[in-house]
Amino acid sequence: MGLYPTARAIGLMAAGAAPALALAVAAPQLWTLAAAWILLAVGLMLADVMLAASPRALTLSAAAPPLMGMGRPETLRVTAAFERAAPPRVEVAAGVGPRLTVTPDRRVLATREGRAEAELTLEAVRRGEGRVEALWVRWRGPLGLMWLQREVSPGAVVPILPDIAGVKEQALRLFARDAPLGAKPLIDTGEGAEFHALKEFQTGMDLGDIDWKQSARHARLIGREYRTERNHQVMLALDCGRLMSAPVAGLPRLDRSINAALLLAFVSLRMGDRVGVFAFDSRPRVASGAASGPSAFPLVQRICAGIDYSVEETNFTLGLTALSGRLDRRATVVVFTDFADATSAELMVENVARLLRTHVVLFVVFRDEEVERRVTAEPVTPEDVTRTVIAERLLRQREAVTARLRRLGAQIVDAPADALASVLLNEYLDVKRRGLV
Repeated sequence: MGLYPTARAIGLMAAGAAPALALAVAAPQLWTLAAAWILLAVGLMLADVMLAASPRALTLSAAAPPLMGMGRPETLRVTAAFERAAPPRVEVAAGVGPRLTVTPDRRVLATREGRAEAELTLEAVRRGEGRVEALWVRWRGPLGLMWLQREVSPGAVVPILPDIAGVKEQALRLFARDAPLGAKPLIDTGEGAEFHALKEFQTGMDLGDIDWKQSARHARLIGREYRTERNHQVMLALDCGRLMSAPVAGLPRLDRSINAALLLAFVSLRMGDRVGVFAFDSRPRVASGAASGPSAFPLVQRICAGIDYSVEETNFTLGLTALSGRLDRRATVVVFTDFADATSAELMVENVARLLRTHVVLFVVFRDEEVERRVTAEPVTPEDVTRTVIAERLLRQREAVTARLRRLGAQIVDAPADALASVLLNEYLDVKRRGLV
């Protein structure tokens, strides 16, 4: 419980200070009368406290969300209930841990039937365990001279996970099919790597798909139809080093990578492929086996949720060599990483080149729109010129690295942060369509 004066009480004390001082200077023998103003003001404050609603009659509670996804705001509901006469208005505020932010800072609410309910918005800054550390409610007495405050520490823990809801929404849109007569089995036919059936050649089919022996036997053109090959191994390689903790478009690069990786995992598992997760910084941190079937997605989700941020530099040689040693067959390796200098980029390219000898590599590049805007912005000050030159150098270095990887045979995924997941998924489907694995 806390008590402290309002601005009105401070103004009341200040209003009587000047006349009291003048009276004491003009008639020193009446200085006791000057002190009477202070006693009167203090008495009014005490009376305001006595007449106000007691903090002991207040029950303060909070309903925090059971879990949160990165980049998806949730609501914190705070309820203040008075057992006896309630003040007409209260102010509500909440304090949270470093992994969360809360808006607005405070809410002013009118009480109805002794209750006031506030809805505050929680946003996740980092994955992990977010905490609602404190709740405050304060109100003024009927004279408006004193604040009365009640504070509680709910200690509510909110697990902050990758944005699973967003992943499932995107995936369900992908797999949605109009089926007015009920569910229908879907076979992915067309271009692919696995032979499916023979059918009469039709306009639009690839001439290379004509089966000349069968055509000669049936005296008409017969073509081969393929379907998407299943049981491929997809390895999600996530760099969780220092640079991946830096934000891009409001979220850390690592969280953007995990969201895109989860969407790819969801689709891959639905299409019959096997998915594994590998995370590394200065050394390997997470290494899972390849799981198959839609029921394996919660396992992939838990593994990705356990990947923590790191302040260590990424060791590409150790990380990618350990990854290569775990792959016992040709696989699609999706590398999520970033680089800041020529030395780290050179080491990264060398180790990705080793992977490319055996595997298909999808290399994910984060397009930094802030750096691109800096290059095109008109410089005003000498500092702006320096920033523009540095930004242009970073972009040229990035383009040189991606061009070199493309020449080596890597499939480059280059997209803005908000569109990264969908562009990555399209590239993965294109790899399957062309039968590169």
